[in-house]
Amino acid sequence: MPHILHMDASARPGIAGTDHHGSHSRQLSHHFVSQWQSRRACDTVTYRDIGQHPPSFISHDWIASAFTPEAQRKPWMKEALKESDQLVDELIASDILVIGTPLYNFGMPAALKAWVDQIIRAERTVGIDRNNPLDPYIPGLTDRERHAVILTARGGVNMAPGQAMAHMNHLEPNLVSALGFIGITRIHTIAIEGQEIGGDVLAQSIAQARQNVERLVRELQAAMQDMPTPEPV
Repeated sequence: MPHILHMDASARPGIAGTDHHGSHSRQLSHHFVSQWQSRRACDTVTYRDIGQHPPSFISHDWIASAFTPEAQRKPWMKEALKESDQLVDELIASDILVIGTPLYNFGMPAALKAWVDQIIRAERTVGIDRNNPLDPYIPGLTDRERHAVILTARGGVNMAPGQAMAHMNHLEPNLVSALGFIGITRIHTIAIEGQEIGGDVLAQSIAQARQNVERLVRELQAAMQDMPTPEPV
């Protein structure tokens, strides 16, 4: 039975189409999860709103603790890593990671970057082979296949790979690199464009993105149909 970790990173608390100045990335991520659960109601979801409740930035204490072997950590070190451990545990437990995020100034929101920094952990999500200095890193989340669904919203247009403004989009490429580094390589991206243009450009982009979300849900569920859904009690 697949488990979904659903995260929203937008600074806007509302959902576009429902709330004034609502978030388009939240609209996509909630549409994905609602479509998923409408077909597989017994699959479980953990929700984390990092846009409204950002993870802590890593600190000197965090770094010192993370790079100290677990058996040698002092109580204050364990406390320094408590939040990170929870975030890592949530990620490890998931089969599908759904991230709703806007593009802010060419990259990811600070809250999402803080989450990335918290979950890339030596000996938890990435191993280090000290006998191979040229390529020492070993992805840690390879025990089973995991999928990441990155649902984005951006003000500009033509920012997808291969398009005219792709060189200004450092959001999806950064996430793909970070997630691949820890072993999540099945990554799917869908975007809404044209928020700053509005009108038909935005409306058409929203409609297309929602259709793409619905198609992706069907494709992923078909691929995961061998993961049984419990019968209702």
